[in-house]
Amino acid sequence: MKEKIIKTKVQNFNNIEDYIETNQNKSLLRFITCGSVDDGKSTLIGRLLYESKNIFDDELETLKKDSTKFSSRKNKLDFSLLVDGLSAEKEQGITIDVAYRYFATPKRKFVIADTPGHIQYTRNMVTGASTANLAIILVDARKGMLEQTHRHSFIASLLGIPHAVVCVNKMDLVNYDKEIYDKIVNDFKAFSSKLEIKDVQFVPISALNGDNVVNRSKNMTWYEGSTLLYHLENVHISSDYNQIDCRFPVQTVIRPHTKEHQDYRGFAGRIDGGIFKVGDTIKTLPTGFTSKIKSIYSHNTELNEAYTPMSVNIMLEDEIDISRGDMIVRENNIPNVSQDIELLVTWMNQRPLTIRKKVIIKHTTNECVGLVRELKYKIDINTLHRIENIESIQMNDIARISIRTSKPLFFDSYKKNRRTGSLILIDEQTNETIGAGMIINK
Repeated sequence: MKEKIIKTKVQNFNNIEDYIETNQNKSLLRFITCGSVDDGKSTLIGRLLYESKNIFDDELETLKKDSTKFSSRKNKLDFSLLVDGLSAEKEQGITIDVAYRYFATPKRKFVIADTPGHIQYTRNMVTGASTANLAIILVDARKGMLEQTHRHSFIASLLGIPHAVVCVNKMDLVNYDKEIYDKIVNDFKAFSSKLEIKDVQFVPISALNGDNVVNRSKNMTWYEGSTLLYHLENVHISSDYNQIDCRFPVQTVIRPHTKEHQDYRGFAGRIDGGIFKVGDTIKTLPTGFTSKIKSIYSHNTELNEAYTPMSVNIMLEDEIDISRGDMIVRENNIPNVSQDIELLVTWMNQRPLTIRKKVIIKHTTNECVGLVRELKYKIDINTLHRIENIESIQMNDIARISIRTSKPLFFDSYKKNRRTGSLILIDEQTNETIGAGMIINK
């Protein structure tokens, strides 16, 4: 059945190559849903997938069976079951793990991360939010702003998510009352004035009934804004990336060693900032050698320029010793180079973080050993207050720490560049990811 659906979609194009090229060229929006427990996050995603016709027939049949087995809503589809894949999630009616779904419309591709609402799963929420362009913050129209709403909004701001849509959900349970919606909007605006989210929009919805999700609601004629899907399709995200500071962490060195490419030396990786052009003078870190860009390739296609977040292969005019973990930058625009890192860390391990703990640090394509030198304070994510004089950091805590690394790292502050300003901490014995950090060095 999936093959039939795909075939139908392809029929609108001359051939499969045209279909693939068209979809490849669509912009990609990554977004998360967050909010309090039982605000309807999973239901909203399921409704979005269903009404945008991104559910295959076999998935729909499974949904019907699961709705009969796990849902109390008789003869109605429980859309939350589309993303709550774990049996424990279905039985308890809550989201535990981060659930990712992909879908596309004629205008844009999407990756959705459905994140847990419980405070004990803060680390899961941070994981889902770390790559997001936009956050959908759900608020139950009956309950208004809750502590979890404040917490998730703060985390979204902390992680530098540039766009937010506040969906006031379950409007059907308050008789689609405009005054209730307006009060929640005003309450959120008052709270968000303390945050650093650049773009905040508001939409009154009913995820259960589909009001203002994909189609405009007939029950809320007083609302003159766009539907949720329309906003997702049209929100401007190209300016979310840092296109000024050129950053190219080298992932691998390409040396074919064939007769046709005896002297070929290319440097492959993802551009994490700026625009690189053929002929640009560049500098390599940590060596400091300079050269010029000879050519740029992407998917066997030669380009005149490349920009974030493209994955490319760059060749230089000079033979310079470059290896994985090095970084190519503009000659007159280099990042911070230091062994002393200040960062906000989200702790993800059951064993607490203490001073002098040794960790493995992964930053862009670089890896080194780090030593925790100081625990400065942790943040009360409900009140936004600092808690100082701490001796340890517990799982799900967000705290400011300082780390000394075994070799210099090349980085920007997280506010300046989310890609070069983030890192992860790994346990050197178990190889577990134990923390996610946002660099706050100036």
